[in-house]
Amino acid sequence: MPELLRPEPPRSWRERLAGARATIDPARAAVTAGIVLLLAVAGWWLVRPARPPVEAGLPRASTTAEGAAGVGEESGPQAASNTALPAGAAIAPPELFVQVAGAVVRPGVYRLADGARVIDLIERAGGALADADLQAMALAGRLVDGQRVQVPHMGEVLPLQATGGAGPPGTGGPGPTAPATPIDLNTASQPELEALPGIGPTTAQAILAYRDQHGPFASVDDLGEVQGIGPTRLDALRELVRV
Repeated sequence: MPELLRPEPPRSWRERLAGARATIDPARAAVTAGIVLLLAVAGWWLVRPARPPVEAGLPRASTTAEGAAGVGEESGPQAASNTALPAGAAIAPPELFVQVAGAVVRPGVYRLADGARVIDLIERAGGALADADLQAMALAGRLVDGQRVQVPHMGEVLPLQATGGAGPPGTGGPGPTAPATPIDLNTASQPELEALPGIGPTTAQAILAYRDQHGPFASVDDLGEVQGIGPTRLDALRELVRV
């Protein structure tokens, strides 16, 4: 009779482990370990925490007075302009440099505070002379830096700008000095006409051309017929010309 197969007796876990180690291929084990390592690295890369932005690592300016003074300090004129003045420090008011001439005790250039009037300039110059015609002055006119004020003598006729009145914007002073006495429109030359306030070479030539075409001026009002002379300019010239 054939011999009956008998089942092997159960083995301990140590024997089974030893048998498994004997059957493991070293090359296949190395490949498997590499795959496991790659999977572990890929999993870490996917679940890693996000890196903070670069700005988070930069130093921040302090909000205290000491921090503001220590960060971003400036030097030179810009720093001086941005520096707050200490409490109680006086700020120098702006000043004007203006010239006065004519019928005053001490003609010359004077330094006055911004906002000064023509009368302030005359007083700084020692006052007006006895023959000064202050009624022809704009004594309450506000001075501007670089202005020249002419105080007329009695009988002297000056344009409004020269006596402290409002002049053209941006001139900083009067224009050409007008003649001391009114000029005759029927005998005046072109240079004499150009000496009048607001009369340039073109308008002076127009006056001469009108006189040649229409004959002598019969009155000062006829000057308003000349091209380039309107009512406002005619009123400004009325006391400076005659016929």
